[in-house]
Amino acid sequence: MPKKIKKEFYKKLTFEKLLQAHKRARKHKAYKNEVIKFEMNLENNLINLMNELRNGTYHIGKYFTFKVYEPKERDIKALPYRDRIVHQWYVEEFIKPYIVPRFINTTFACLENKGTHHAVEEVQHQMQVFKRNYGDFWILKCDIKKFFYNINPYILLNIMKKYISDKALLSLTKALVINPAGGPSQVGIPIGNYTSQFFANIYLNELDQFVKRTLKIKFYTRYMDDFILLLKTKEECIKVKKLIEDFLKKNLEIELNDKSRYYPYKMGVNFCGYRIFTTHRLLRLSSKKKIKKNIKKWNKSYDNGTLDLYLTMQSLNSWLGHSSHCNSYKLQQKMINNCHFIYTNNTDLHIENNLLQDMSDAVF
Repeated sequence: MPKKIKKEFYKKLTFEKLLQAHKRARKHKAYKNEVIKFEMNLENNLINLMNELRNGTYHIGKYFTFKVYEPKERDIKALPYRDRIVHQWYVEEFIKPYIVPRFINTTFACLENKGTHHAVEEVQHQMQVFKRNYGDFWILKCDIKKFFYNINPYILLNIMKKYISDKALLSLTKALVINPAGGPSQVGIPIGNYTSQFFANIYLNELDQFVKRTLKIKFYTRYMDDFILLLKTKEECIKVKKLIEDFLKKNLEIELNDKSRYYPYKMGVNFCGYRIFTTHRLLRLSSKKKIKKNIKKWNKSYDNGTLDLYLTMQSLNSWLGHSSHCNSYKLQQKMINNCHFIYTNNTDLHIENNLLQDMSDAVF
């Protein structure tokens, strides 16, 4: 693989590839008004977009901002549909084939064939190996303070220059990273852009390389801005934490959250929705509280005759799939038995006991 992306921008800029990007961008959104409007004149719209990119006259549209409240309140920024096509094209043609392969093996967020469950399995595997080879150990668990909001786009652009020498591609990268709408003092990247999750990963790949290459830490796992290090002693945790803090401040202008701390491995570690031990995994307390709250709400709606059974079963099945990746069989049984709407004569939707053996593959 070449060290930098060279002379690829115009090779990849074809109608066929933009059409493919459109098909990916429209997935699960085919009935939205802006998608329908774009497709009414699809060929001309794609040709115009291709010409703008080729001539260097492409400009990012105006963001639409809205809030989400799960898992916590966040401002989400969404671009017009044509810009989302450009993001799809940019990520699939340049980021994934040229930059993602340079990531370390133990980073898991927003990457194909990885994800939260693989990250959890990796952390537990590392804990088991560490325990077997070295005995008792300590866990250093860290996360970044308001990560997306504090990414410096100018630092990010300089990082991207390490991977890109193609002038046209670098010009587009600059437009995507340093959006003029953000103003000259812009800090942070928009949550909601398809590019943002990859830019964030590229940003913290600098930390990954520092931990692995400079600090020589063998047992390290990262899922976006949450990361776990396994170390032999408390003193080593204190030392490594300080080195990481200094690196982040000096090189990336971000800092650790106050919740970052270290503790003996026997306490387990909260990571990606689970509490992980060397011998087993449990659901986090917040997940238990949430499903109990939801079941209470669902039961009330069911008793009132206002329950949307299809959507409710989808939500319940999602939680069951998540909880099936840890030691939770009895908890699953208890939650199911608390649902008024499952074992009744009024619905043809129900859960069979044998499906509890493999909730991740269950279909309700």
